Amino acid sequence: MTQLVDISHQITAGMTTYPGLPGPEIDDHLTFEDSRQRYAPGTEFRIGRISMVANTGTYLDTPAHRYRDGADLADLDLEKVAGLPGLVVEPEEREIGPEAFKGLDVEGRAVLIRTGWDRHWRTEAYGLPEHPFLSEAGARALVEAGAALVGIDSVNIDDTSEAAGGARPAHSALLAAGVPVVEHLCELGRLPAEGFAFFAIPVKVRGLATFPVRAFAMVGA
Repeated sequence: MTQLVDISHQITAGMTTYPGLPGPEIDDHLTFEDSRQRYAPGTEFRIGRISMVANTGTYLDTPAHRYRDGADLADLDLEKVAGLPGLVVEPEEREIGPEAFKGLDVEGRAVLIRTGWDRHWRTEAYGLPEHPFLSEAGARALVEAGAALVGIDSVNIDDTSEAAGGARPAHSALLAAGVPVVEHLCELGRLPAEGFAFFAIPVKVRGLATFPVRAFAMVGA
């Protein structure tokens, strides 16, 4: 029996996703009350409005997030983000290297890295630099092995500590190879290690490189 498992965070007004980025503003462009002037008696509609940075909630990065000439959301093939055979990896180390994927068949798969960091979501601890991350060597190993997409339940797939000096080697390696990145996943513990299909589909916007997704898994597919 097929089961759909939601592994994305809810977006709410004012919430913080990444430290230093503004939270979304959610309100009405047209309220039910104001709409009554436009429609027949007894008929009313609400039109909402949201203002936010693209890196809000659970979101997907395309190559244009890192590279000026990279493909953006409008270039994204559905085959890269929909119906991908999934694989959950649970490394124990904070710095996740190639050894975490040794012996695993990642070719053509959405590799979802479960660190458990999502337990800190909506707390100050979530943005601390001590979060788990994928090393450059780990990212390159996934690229060389043919991973189709890489996701993580941490605040960033890269090391954001001062020691990293602002470098983003995991983003750089994955996006240079055209491998989409999904950050801020959650509840990966609800998924089996394999035997599911992964979906993380953003809207088709020309000129944007990142956008929130409703990430979910189809278990038993």
